[in-house]
Amino acid sequence: MPGFPQNKIAALEARVFRLPITNPVRTSFGVMHSRPAVLVRAVDAHGTEGWGEIWCNFPSVGAEHRARLLRETVAPLLVGRSFAAPDDIWRSASQALSVLAIQSGEPGPIAQCLAGVDMALWDLAARAQNEPLYRHLGAPNAVARLPVYASGLNPDQPERLATAKAREGHRAFKLKVGFGRDVDVANLASLRTALGEDATLMVDANQAWDIETAKAMSKAIAPFRPTWLEEPLRADAPADHRRELARASPIPLAAGENMRGDEFRTAVDSGWVKVLQPDLGKWGGFSGCRDVGRHALAAGVRLCPHWLGGGIGLIASFHLLAAVGGDGLVEVDANPNALRELMATPFPALADGQMELPQGPGLGVAPDLAALREFEVAA
Repeated sequence: MPGFPQNKIAALEARVFRLPITNPVRTSFGVMHSRPAVLVRAVDAHGTEGWGEIWCNFPSVGAEHRARLLRETVAPLLVGRSFAAPDDIWRSASQALSVLAIQSGEPGPIAQCLAGVDMALWDLAARAQNEPLYRHLGAPNAVARLPVYASGLNPDQPERLATAKAREGHRAFKLKVGFGRDVDVANLASLRTALGEDATLMVDANQAWDIETAKAMSKAIAPFRPTWLEEPLRADAPADHRRELARASPIPLAAGENMRGDEFRTAVDSGWVKVLQPDLGKWGGFSGCRDVGRHALAAGVRLCPHWLGGGIGLIASFHLLAAVGGDGLVEVDANPNALRELMATPFPALADGQMELPQGPGLGVAPDLAALREFEVAA
């Protein structure tokens, strides 16, 4: 696997940004009243830098917490370490912190910090080799554009945001459901009317339902032809409930953003998941999610990376899909978020449901730190 010829991590830094928003982002389990992001900057012994991003949307203090965890726990473990490839760091650090994850009851936040570091180290590795990250990860062919979908359509008049995104060039849209049968069905009806029969629709329940509700709702919304039904059950629901729902649902099931480790392989091998959605800022970075994606594709499961955050994680998701391949789409949040565009400059263009894949070294983008300064907060 391409990587470093025994390089050394000279520095690891975390910076927190928080964007005030007018319209909160609503899910069935909670509301985001601001848009946070944690940037990771890795620097090697030669001064080459790479950028990563840590998932931090929940709870409301998540961004500040993850940044301190990286600075006080992860960075002291890794700075000064030599390695041949980012995989080495991710695997060894995951093992070194495994007992602390149990002791602290924080396996998720620790995994998220390591995912952001892994993202930054792979960006750094590809920049050092002067090649696009997806090629550095082993993609056999050049990729110019990738299909995307607009996500995060809130339950309040979602057709207004969807039609605005359609004018911008989106062709696929994901609605948040789990707000009651009448609301969910009415919203899907309004989207079909506004977008037309050719638009691709998906629905995301954000773990809102029990097994009986999920079976009933899958049938209630099936006439609107959603491409997938995302997280209809809790991520810790019994395996037999997932299989039962997969047999009963007329809509293929999607999940993955709340999985870690062997949970991905178990879901794929059991056959209930048809669309796998790893979030590379939440678990695994490229080192974990690349192998997860390859296993999914080999089993005939569609890979559609999940992302809801700033611009570095979004562009990293593009490179992940381009490296693994398949016919998946990348999630692009439909809601306004300056941290998306300012953290990934130059931001790729959208046209006819596809976005450009940056072709510069590494991720091919970098944060505009001067423009971001007004949103930076102490942590």
